[in-house]
Amino acid sequence: MLGIALGLISSLSWGTSDFLGGLQARRFSVITVLLISQPVGLVLALVAVLFLGETGLSAAEAGVAAAAGLAGVVALGTFYRAQALGTVSVVATIGALGVVVPVAAGLLQGEEPGAIQLIGVGAGIGGVLLVAREPDPEWRAAGRTAVGLAAIAALGFGLVMLGIDYAAESDPAWTIVFVRIGGIASLVVAALIARPSLRVPAQNLPVLALIGLLEIIANTSFALATREGLLSLVSVAASLYSAVTILLARFVLGEQLARSQQVGVVIAIAGVTMIAAGA
Repeated sequence: MLGIALGLISSLSWGTSDFLGGLQARRFSVITVLLISQPVGLVLALVAVLFLGETGLSAAEAGVAAAAGLAGVVALGTFYRAQALGTVSVVATIGALGVVVPVAAGLLQGEEPGAIQLIGVGAGIGGVLLVAREPDPEWRAAGRTAVGLAAIAALGFGLVMLGIDYAAESDPAWTIVFVRIGGIASLVVAALIARPSLRVPAQNLPVLALIGLLEIIANTSFALATREGLLSLVSVAASLYSAVTILLARFVLGEQLARSQQVGVVIAIAGVTMIAAGA
């Protein structure tokens, strides 16, 4: 049950962070948004290590965590850019498909969820896709570039979950530190190549800092969740971030939820409830 609760916390944090990051990417370059927000997360992760650090990571675990950080930056960058080019709902739908990666990996590793939990997994994934899906005209209007970027983001999000799961077994706190180090290192290289403007009005800095804070909360919650529950289950709970993004778009940007999306919310909640009931 604790693993599912932590997964839901990560989904709330990831969904809010993704929404805010997508908005900021419409005003500034994606690299600028990430280069300012990600170091905030590293500082917070280092502070967390002082209180939550355990045995540390092996060289292999640290390398996997850093690689997950690289995948995470690519995923976020493409996800933000896709939101700037297309509609939030279309992008969030494709991004939600990333949950297939950790779910499949967990099952291949021999995890054996109960029958009700497997039904919950299916309902959770189906509900997430329904709540993020726009009516057909929106799909037709989505540009090929936005769709392609969102697909890359989905794969990246799935790989991040796998990397965190692998390293967090030894030490969740240090895992997040190395995830952030890997991400920032890749951002520095990208910034040296692209040389984006880092001029950001002071009033926008708190939002960028909040994005970094929410990312750390999400990553840490997910790392802890993988120690408390099966990867194939907690990743579904965490995948509800797409529903959070869609709901924020509805209430903040005024986007309307179609009937299928409303049904999707109910199905997704029912799915998570079944997962938790069998935990």
